[in-house]
Amino acid sequence: MTGASNTEKCYLCIDLKSFYASVECADNGWDPFTTKLVVADPERSQTTICLAVSPALKALGVPGRCRVFEIPKGIDYHMARPRMKRYMEVSTHIYSLYLRYVSPQDIHVYSIDECFIDATPYLSLYHMDAVTFAKTLTQTVFDDTGICATVGIGPNLFLAKVALDITAKHTHDGIGILDETSFKKQLWFHRPITDIWNIGAGIARRLEKYGVYDLAGVCAMDEQTLYKEFGVNAEFLIDHAWGQEPCTIEQIHNYVPEGHSLMNGQVLPCDYTLEETRMVMHEMVDASVLELVQKGLVAESISLSIGYARPKGSFDPEGSLNAGLPSHTDLPHGVGSPHGAGTARGHRRFYAHTGGTRKIGRLTNSARVLKRCFEDLFDETTSDALLIRRISIGFGGLLPEKYATATLFDDTDAEDKERRRQKAIIAVREKFGKNAMLKGTSLQEKATARERNNQIGGHRA
Repeated sequence: MTGASNTEKCYLCIDLKSFYASVECADNGWDPFTTKLVVADPERSQTTICLAVSPALKALGVPGRCRVFEIPKGIDYHMARPRMKRYMEVSTHIYSLYLRYVSPQDIHVYSIDECFIDATPYLSLYHMDAVTFAKTLTQTVFDDTGICATVGIGPNLFLAKVALDITAKHTHDGIGILDETSFKKQLWFHRPITDIWNIGAGIARRLEKYGVYDLAGVCAMDEQTLYKEFGVNAEFLIDHAWGQEPCTIEQIHNYVPEGHSLMNGQVLPCDYTLEETRMVMHEMVDASVLELVQKGLVAESISLSIGYARPKGSFDPEGSLNAGLPSHTDLPHGVGSPHGAGTARGHRRFYAHTGGTRKIGRLTNSARVLKRCFEDLFDETTSDALLIRRISIGFGGLLPEKYATATLFDDTDAEDKERRRQKAIIAVREKFGKNAMLKGTSLQEKATARERNNQIGGHRA
């Protein structure tokens, strides 16, 4: 694809190469292609996930999202503590560089280090073909920040993304190009199918039941079988198997979701008891309720998920599963089957889970009401037979505060007093920081609120 006709779209998908590691290298004046750098918190255990590794380490076969202990012995490397606030600053600055060439309405920020650009109107404006325009953008970023980028180019968002993820890796200039014809030639029979955008391990396993291991197999399947297996999501799978994607950046910008929710989750720093987890849950509910109040929202439902730690002896640091792990039938009543994200060595991060979703019976952001609902759900679903390593809470059915509902049994004076207290806490925290005002329980040894208030995305700011 060298340009765009009046009817054909041209999209770019730009990825900042090993972004976190590249930022650290750029700030220290190091070359990321020769410096062996790992971005991970040295204060955490050897099982912690590396946020990024430099291209120099990737060239030695080290995966970008490995765990620290998976880095081969004998490789000397630097370790940089994650600085999420700095990465966000650099990402924002790079976005401003794109705005020198492209209108905001033609950019979709996909993640902190990746974005889509509708280049269609700019190729004729700047008298460039797609490759030249892509190189102009990436060179501008490199000259200003020292960070390299790779690009996928295609006539729709899907092909641009797949060109970035797969094709660009095998080109000398880091630019991959796909149209529907070249997509079928190059990627119809590509394996594993999980390399394809939006096809995860779960979808791959369900396709394997029908002897399908690549996109060509998806195209050959009976569509009714696909809809029976995947429901309405089969439409996206079929479109992508043929290299098609009707969605545009304009439609993404105009999209208004039918429902809104708020989620808050964390992996605990060590194994927690039932009561220690209850304390952390209270901290999380307090923080999330303040966010609801600050945004002027009320919720109609709550959700809770508890992930349990593996029993001792069931997991070793090298990632192997040992004998002695209880089977599903040995788990306490109500505890879900073992599950978790797989890794390169095949172990699972979490052992089992419990939780659920519950309607509140009203629309509210009252801390008193919501805490009571979470307490009931926690007591009913959480097992005290296992230690706990992960907790997530959520609020669903969010609406503007004007839709809040009340009951005849509400203590309006108490709720008014609570609201004034919440507003005061929000004002103090906005001026002096989140740790300027804390509950006494957050000073206990196993509390996590103070540490998390200094984090962004679970990592040090």
